[in-house]
Amino acid sequence: MQELLEKNHVSSAELETLLKAREEGKVDFLLIDVREDMEYNMGHIKGVDMLRPTSTFQQWAQEIFDSYKDKTIIFTCRTDNRSGQVQQVFAQNGHSKTLNHIGGIVSYRGEIEK
Repeated sequence: MQELLEKNHVSSAELETLLKAREEGKVDFLLIDVREDMEYNMGHIKGVDMLRPTSTFQQWAQEIFDSYKDKTIIFTCRTDNRSGQVQQVFAQNGHSKTLNHIGGIVSYRGEIEK
């Protein structure tokens, strides 16, 4: 299970597995949705820990970077474009435990909350 968190990306199927494992206390990570409020309110992955829209990236990035420097963070969005950009910025600035959810919510087949 831990090996899934040691890459720089995670598929939707892997994210489902990781969320179940986190519920069971087997792994620990933070799942951050970087879509906008309206998109998030239309439906989001069950298990998202926080919404941090990319439109306000400059306002929250440093706080998240500093507060969770030693924690694995998975970024998700609609298709993986925005989450990939956020993950890349974090990685380029030295946060070695960030992953991008490949395919985003459009490829996710797990539980969605509204």
